[in-house]
Amino acid sequence: MAGFLTTHILDTARGCPAAGISILLYRVNGNSHTKIAETVTNSDGRTDTPILPESKFKTGTYELIFQCGDYLRVTKQAGADPLFLDQVPIRFRMTEDTHYHVPLLLSPYGYSTYRGS
Repeated sequence: MAGFLTTHILDTARGCPAAGISILLYRVNGNSHTKIAETVTNSDGRTDTPILPESKFKTGTYELIFQCGDYLRVTKQAGADPLFLDQVPIRFRMTEDTHYHVPLLLSPYGYSTYRGS
């Protein structure tokens, strides 16, 4: 089985999936970042396909950047500008050819993540 990467976003403040958030995926090599994917979450807070499918998977260091600012504004959770959270970067390493799932649990003033299944 070849590896692949999925993600999703849950709005923990509202208790629902976070739809319409842009997600960027970068491959990181030292100080070099190469954008390899961009997508938007659907109504279930997920991407329609893996953000990094099996056909493009390589082990290495990656960074997901979740563009949360507009979502927080639209859902009236943002507060005054400048936002406390606008972009949420998560850097991680994939070392095996397997499924990696890196979700974001989001609120206006904090977030968490984990390696899911």
